[in-house]
This record gives sequence, structure tokens and C-alpha cells, in this order.
Amino acid sequence: MSFSNDGSDYPQQPETRLVTAGRDTEAQKGFVNPPVVHGSTVLYPTADDLHAHRGEYQYGRHGTPTTQALQDVLMALEGPQCAGVGLAPSGLAAISTALLSVLRAGDHLLVCDNVYRPSRNFCNGMLARYGVETTYFDPLIGAGIEALFKQNTRAVLVEAPGSQSFEMPDIPAIAAVAHARGALVIDDNTWATPLYHRSLEQGVDISIQAATKYIGGHSDIMFGTISANAKAWPTLAEGIRLLGVCAGPDDVYLALRGLRTLSVRLAQHFRAGLEMARWLQARPEVARVLHPAIEGDPGHAIWKRDFTGASGLFSIVLKPAPQKAVDALLDTVKLFGMGYSWGGFESLVIPFDCSDYRTATKWAPGGPTLRLHIGLESIDDLRADLDRGFAALKAAM
Repeated sequence: MSFSNDGSDYPQQPETRLVTAGRDTEAQKGFVNPPVVHGSTVLYPTADDLHAHRGEYQYGRHGTPTTQALQDVLMALEGPQCAGVGLAPSGLAAISTALLSVLRAGDHLLVCDNVYRPSRNFCNGMLARYGVETTYFDPLIGAGIEALFKQNTRAVLVEAPGSQSFEMPDIPAIAAVAHARGALVIDDNTWATPLYHRSLEQGVDISIQAATKYIGGHSDIMFGTISANAKAWPTLAEGIRLLGVCAGPDDVYLALRGLRTLSVRLAQHFRAGLEMARWLQARPEVARVLHPAIEGDPGHAIWKRDFTGASGLFSIVLKPAPQKAVDALLDTVKLFGMGYSWGGFESLVIPFDCSDYRTATKWAPGGPTLRLHIGLESIDDLRADLDRGFAALKAAM
């Protein structure tokens, strides 16, 4: 089984592409999976080849058969607008690489106020140090973002939805304004992945994923991917080369392995997440569920228009309760681990508070907030676990 590297003859359904893309069983001596190539040096057969840098592979940092297989799958998943894919050692490294590639000293950057906090720290820290000005904007601004553009605005960074507060930006509206002003749009697409949100088809120029999450799927790698359209890819590819960004071969292989089962895992996260979110909506302890795939959510119309699914990550606003009561809930649940990640097979919960770092919007949800990741456990068991947690919360009030 083999398909062309440009994806032109891949089957059209994404579930099938995830299984077939990046595989050449003839080249792999009949094996289903490609080998894990550990290597830096690539030898040239002749001096002529050496002088001309002739050969499919030049040096381990620039790619191996293992990285090529993963890039082929990601390009097939991203769709025909994807001109190239870069690999990074973490999601944050993918974001910082994309920003450093497209920005120059003296540029202006627009960033969604609900962006992943480490991305914000990078903008306020390193980008500011190198003379890049960042302005944060309301995630719900839509086409109104035009008022924030300056002559030197080079790029717009969005996250759809924000991975704590879950506001859903209108990416096509923002992209239309950005492109009219000559700016690029960068999207953190980790929550839905390209399986459920083809952001490059929505006007995004560079689509980023923390592949640590759903692509890896097993909480055992740190990884990032950077996909770009034809307009942005040459600049991004140069930035990746100049920065020396690459990922280790074992993590590349684990990301590739994770992609093969992404469709079935994400379908379960989607189904279980919705079921749990609706169950939580009916709980007397919960004031509000923050989940754009839920009817009535402020971002639901945009989600329904631009997305084909959702993941297992969402947040809830509890009715007013003291910290000791929230802590009692957290200390009581057993299936929901407390940890700062998501996208793996396990369920997670963390408390969060956006109020200390938002600058363009005010975060005042009216009660304590928890972010939940619904894993692959039995929904009945997860509900029972939260039942025990809510009982502990009530007892500590």
C-alpha cells in the first residue's frame, strides 16, 4: 500500500486518511508501520552528491523517513490548503516558532484575550524583549477587530475556543479583516484538531496543535505541529530551519501511532463530553457549563457553522462556594486526576481563574470555575465519581 506524498490520491474521508496516509509497505519491507529512524548524519555516495546536497534526506534535523510519514498524515488530515507541516518538541514551541518566523522587530501582533497562558507569557516576555508590541482583544470581537489594526500589524493569534473559558472567536470574520490588511492569521487548533476543524479552510494561514494532547492521546509525549498554507509556508519553513526546531524520533513515532486512532478516540471524547456536560447542566451545584457544542452557549452558532465535532474538554462555573468546599470536591474524586494537561485517555480536573491575567476583557463568572477533561472511562463511573465530589463540596459548605 502506498500513496503519493502530496495526498492527491488519498481516500477523501478523514478517518481513512488517518489510517492510510504516510504508509508505504513496499518501502517498509512489508511492515505496516515505518521504522523509527534514530539518526543525525546522512552519508552521500559520491563527492558530486555531497557538493550538490543531492539526496532525499540531508541531515537528521531536517527530516527522516519517520518524520516524513508523520508529516504526510498531517497534510492529508489538514486538507488541500496545507502546503507543509513543521514538527516541534512541544505545543508552546510550535506557537513560539510560528510567531518568531512571521514577526520582525517593530511589528504589532493582535492576540485573543482567551489565549493559552504560556502563549501570552511568550508574547509579554520574549516578543516584547525583541521589540514586538502585542495588543489583546475580546475573543467575541469578530470583524470589529479592524479598529485595532495598525500599519505595522503583522499577524493575529487566535485560539478556538479558549482552552479554559471557551469563548469561540469568529475566525472567518477575523481572517477577512486580517487578510485585507496584509496580516497572517495563526490559530491554536488543539481543542478540535483538524479532524473536527479544518482551520486552514476557514481563512487561517498557520494552524498549530499541541500534539501532546489528542494527537499523542496517551499522555506520554510532548509534541507540537505547525501546518501552513502556501502563502505562509515558505516563511515558516525558513523560520523552522533557522531556529533549528525539530522533534525526537521516538516522540515522532508515538505521535504517528496516536494519529492512527484519533478518529475513534475523539469520537468517544466528543460523545462522552457532551453527555457529561448536559448532566452537569442539571446539577444544583453548577451555575453554568462552558462548552460551545452545547445549545445555548454563546459560541454555539459559530461552532455549529465551522466545526464538525468537539473534544472532551470544557469548563463549569460552580455556584458560589468557599475554597475549602471546592478543595473537598477535588480531594474526593478519584477518576478525575488533578493535572495541567488534557487530551489523553484519562479524565482530569483543575480549578482555574482567568481574572489575574485578562487585559482586554473582564473575567467574572460569578463562582468558582473548574476545567474538566472527559477521558475514555465509563460515563456511569465518571458521574458516580463527581457525585461523590459534589457530596463532599456540600458537606464542606
